Amino acid sequence: MQWYFVFQAEKDGSNEYANYQPGSLNTTDRIVEDLDNIDIVFHVGDLSYSNGYISQWDQFNEMFQQITERVPVMVASGNHERDYPGTGSFYENPDSGGECGISAQNNYFFPGKDSSKWWYSTDYGMFHFCVINTELDWREGSKQHEFIENCLSSVDRQKQPWLIFIGHRVLGYSSNLWYGTEGSFDEPMGREALQNLWQKYRVDVAFWGHVHNYERSYPTLENVVVSDEKNHYSGTFNATIHVVIGGGGAHLNEDSSLSTAWSVYRDVDFGFAKLSAFNHSSLLFEYKKSRDGEIYDEFWITRNPVDVMGCDSINYFCPEKTLAS
Repeated sequence: MQWYFVFQAEKDGSNEYANYQPGSLNTTDRIVEDLDNIDIVFHVGDLSYSNGYISQWDQFNEMFQQITERVPVMVASGNHERDYPGTGSFYENPDSGGECGISAQNNYFFPGKDSSKWWYSTDYGMFHFCVINTELDWREGSKQHEFIENCLSSVDRQKQPWLIFIGHRVLGYSSNLWYGTEGSFDEPMGREALQNLWQKYRVDVAFWGHVHNYERSYPTLENVVVSDEKNHYSGTFNATIHVVIGGGGAHLNEDSSLSTAWSVYRDVDFGFAKLSAFNHSSLLFEYKKSRDGEIYDEFWITRNPVDVMGCDSINYFCPEKTLAS
């Protein structure tokens, strides 16, 4: 069971404004070349960058059709799909150009009960995905926070042992320059509202876009690295690994010069990610560059099925409380 993450990608001709997405052509081509080995593709927001210019959707969909006609594609909401002042978006900026999510909803299917919310859960093979909308309120007490806990708590780890969390803006960890300048290394109020849920329900990997580069964290909880292994994580779950995979095509973003203890690997370049679940016990992550499709970063998670629940492997006793409580 294999799937790709694609972010900020548009394959364009000669009319791309200001050469905004210079890496998109290579990213798209590398993914199409490997589609025979792919089961499903996820795009985590900022799809067409149309910003109110509908012709950009035609252009994007013509490119993306090379993928959508062959494998299932799931998408999430980014700021360039949803945000606009006075429309209920969490961020009061005009990034959608007035589209307010309508164009994306009419172009792509969302399995949630209300497609305007853009948050949903879905199972595919051995994966359970919780896809959130970072452009609507996710904080405790919100409808989306309620959905997030329901999504995470509803997974049957005997059927879907790999639990994946997806959002556009970085609510986990990023060394991006503007996050570093703010001092939080994530969206303000991001981790504080969600990290207890990630820990309680043992989210394996969280994926983020928005920042146009690549970065991977160690398993980290409350800014503390709980495992200093770099490429192989085994045994009982200890914390979520966070991956920023935003270099699919749009102009690249600079990282902060500050050293962050939780950061394993950074790359200010165009690329994409691939996850392969071989069975209930083995998961492989690969980061590939768009220029050549070669692997530049990878890690394995291997464990026994009982490990994800923090159980005693001899007596199969599972504690009532987790690190989150």
